Amino acid sequence: MIERFMSSKSTARQANLREKAQLMSASEIERTLVRLAHEIIEKNNGIGDLGLVGLRRRGVPLAQRLGKIIERIEKGALPVGTLDITLYRDDLSTLGPKPLVQKSDIGFSITGKTVILVDDVLYTGRTARAAMDALFDHGRPRLVQLCVLIDRGHRELPIEAMYIGRKVQTTPREIIEVKLREVDDAEKVLLVEREERIR
Repeated sequence: MIERFMSSKSTARQANLREKAQLMSASEIERTLVRLAHEIIEKNNGIGDLGLVGLRRRGVPLAQRLGKIIERIEKGALPVGTLDITLYRDDLSTLGPKPLVQKSDIGFSITGKTVILVDDVLYTGRTARAAMDALFDHGRPRLVQLCVLIDRGHRELPIEAMYIGRKVQTTPREIIEVKLREVDDAEKVLLVEREERIR
């Protein structure tokens, strides 16, 4: 999930981010994904009729990694797709005049399948809601589950993840930054704090 903050040239506030702690290292991310893969297999009694769909941006590499781990464990193929939810967001008007929309490439029929949506951070629940709207435009899955690396609380909608890498209690000023090598050339999870200052 991309956590966005509204910025305007007319405001005199500037957000500074201060790193507070590293929550996960590269090896901890890898171990967490292995555990999540086992949970997914166990709760679904294998991988029959199962598909993973990663949410752009960082949900995509997480879904791809989970898919590879599950395939190694189950010795079978598991479809993994990509979903862009930009046009389904309820905060679209705050993203600027021309939000960047990338291609959704689910690549398999989701109708009748158990689809696991994969994202990096669960926060308000609005990204997950938008993802379900986008997903149902591609078909009618039998069951939809949510898998996240970090659940940081502060829900605004009644949405919960079935698979959670780690729960982290945060304040509204704190932000979870997930860095993945496929996107950021780094591999860690950071807790940072937003400090606003008047210019």
